[in-house]
Amino acid sequence: MAVDYAVIVVYLTGMLAMGWWGMRRARSKSDFLVAGRRLGPAMYSGTMAAIVLGGASTIGGVGLGYKYGLSGAWMVLTIGLGLLALSVFFSARIARLKVYTVSEMLDLRYGGRAGVISGVVMWAYTLMLAVTSTIAYATIFDVLFDLNRTVAIILGGSIVVAYSTLGGMWSITLTDMVQFVVKTVGVLLLLLPIAVVKAGGFSEMKAKLPTTYFDPLGIGGETIFTYVLIYTFGMLIGQDIWQRVFTARSDTTAKWGGTVAGTYCLAYALAGAVIGTAAKVLYPDLGSADDAFATIVKDELPVGVRGLVLAAALAAVMSTSSGALIACATVANNDIWSRLRGAARRAGSEHDEVRGNRAFILVMGLAVIGTAIALNDVVEALTVAYNLLVGGLLVPILGGLLWKRGTVQGALASVIVGGLAVIGLMAGYGILANEPVYLGLSASLVAYVAVSLATRPTDAAVLATWRERLAGRNPEPLSEPVPAHQ
Repeated sequence: MAVDYAVIVVYLTGMLAMGWWGMRRARSKSDFLVAGRRLGPAMYSGTMAAIVLGGASTIGGVGLGYKYGLSGAWMVLTIGLGLLALSVFFSARIARLKVYTVSEMLDLRYGGRAGVISGVVMWAYTLMLAVTSTIAYATIFDVLFDLNRTVAIILGGSIVVAYSTLGGMWSITLTDMVQFVVKTVGVLLLLLPIAVVKAGGFSEMKAKLPTTYFDPLGIGGETIFTYVLIYTFGMLIGQDIWQRVFTARSDTTAKWGGTVAGTYCLAYALAGAVIGTAAKVLYPDLGSADDAFATIVKDELPVGVRGLVLAAALAAVMSTSSGALIACATVANNDIWSRLRGAARRAGSEHDEVRGNRAFILVMGLAVIGTAIALNDVVEALTVAYNLLVGGLLVPILGGLLWKRGTVQGALASVIVGGLAVIGLMAGYGILANEPVYLGLSASLVAYVAVSLATRPTDAAVLATWRERLAGRNPEPLSEPVPAHQ
């Protein structure tokens, strides 16, 4: 394993070097939080694909393929479909708003007062997303170095926190491009063909496995519908995804670059399912389906290639974790802390925006590492996060983009009713049940429409400003750059 270890160490060292280099470019709030809104199509596509394809998409996607066959691709397919929908229908308008957070968009659309409550819901989602990604380090580092779970979380988490804190979105963008290349080579170009060949090819796989493994709907219609509801719609409204949209240098880049990334996700989904199906042929009696990825990598790949593919898995986890971390810190600082400080913040003309956001990433990063160490059930934590996101925020966000009659009172009612309904239903039906997100989303929609129709329409001046921003005719004020020595 010495060569494999060397590949991993070089990769991790490179991540830290990228963080240091990114620090030299992060001289303003815009640079630090959204890479100066300057990413072209190639970098935008690569980084967008990197953030949405995390450990769940790689290790979990192969695990679903091991358990269900080709229909195990549906989870990652719905992520790709969500990214395609976001890119084709909404990303151009989102990019033109020139905001930093989803809550800022809600305030702009509804005329204020929606930001803090929506910010708390979004903060909880991004925090749990970062936590679950960080926990995934334990699995990978256990395969690599046989490390204790706590030590593995601290090691992997510290690397992500370090490069994210140093350079913000510039560092994360640079590392994500490397991670995108590593994932493409490691999973698509190496592991996929090797796994199929080792399993004897598709004809041998079909001969040894039940026909349900090759049924596109074998995983079940209800499961596919739930994936669409949670992941496809989750892609439309998550702060971690929107913050990447904000990095595009133009609305055209956001639209077409995101379309390329979404198409890549579809290919990645099928690759994971095929690898998992091949693993079922090679190792029919694994104790856990999620062990399929690590097992086939460890036992079937040659030296060096094995290290690169494990680096690909590590890249998948780190890209999602770093994206969720900066999203969590951005929401905590801009949507919660800055609003609580109110006038005191506005009076501080010497406030260093980059330093403040850097401090928030560090604090949130330490909180993520501590929570990851204390938490055991990753699936339940991620389910809670997505249920709150979709149940509480989907309706007011899409309603604001699509329905001009929606009001701030309707948006607040939607967030509160949907969020409380999801929490109550999870307590009653269980966290992993489908009913909480189904019924919570329905309650959110009813509250939004009913309260909006029962209250005065949004002020015409607010809607006029909103339309100007959507059209890109009223851009954000440029931030003053921070001197290089800071």
